[in-house]
Amino acid sequence: MKLLALDTATEACSVALLVGETVLTRYEEPGRGHAELILPMVDAVLLEGGLKLRDLDCLAVGRGPGAFTGVRIAISIAQGLAFGAELKVVPVSDLAALAQRGVSDARTILACSDARMGEVYWAEFGVGKDGLVTAASPESLSRPEEVRVSVSGPWVAVGRGWAAYPQLAPRLNEGRDTSVTIHDSLLPRAQEIARLAVRGWHQGAGVPPEQALPVYLRDRVTHNLSQKT
Repeated sequence: MKLLALDTATEACSVALLVGETVLTRYEEPGRGHAELILPMVDAVLLEGGLKLRDLDCLAVGRGPGAFTGVRIAISIAQGLAFGAELKVVPVSDLAALAQRGVSDARTILACSDARMGEVYWAEFGVGKDGLVTAASPESLSRPEEVRVSVSGPWVAVGRGWAAYPQLAPRLNEGRDTSVTIHDSLLPRAQEIARLAVRGWHQGAGVPPEQALPVYLRDRVTHNLSQKT
């Protein structure tokens, strides 16, 4: 299978070209300026792989949750590329992509991203026999003290929400006869989005470009913005 994945939902900006078992990647953490970086990254991996967009089976995109502007950039660019090349798009959860980075350490993963404004995006994931994560809870936006994990352990915490709120892990582990492994510097990457998109594609998750929609979770922000436009 041949697919191109891209993500700009967080501080990171990344693309990945998956061709069979080979993955070519570009990754930067510019903080801002994703719109200027992402298309040159796309061109670079396609050139390295000797492919054009029309050679691909589909595109994949990190559809959020994440920074409002970043999610919009990723979705709009994926839609534009897909329209031009007549490809379908597989939207992939950025929390799932983040959780996928913790698979080697545990069978239960709690992904937690800093949502700013005193809140976090989070969800719990299990790991299947294929080594890919599957959601075990709804994606949520909440204050840190409202984050929950359903298992007694062992479990792994991934994402910069844990760094932003270091009180989270000790509180979640209270009364549990287990320890938690924390990877609090991780962000979602396009290479994990690509791997998850392969499964999604085979499960029929590919959609026409106009149906590849963002997931913000923070409804009050999008509602306020819609009122201004």
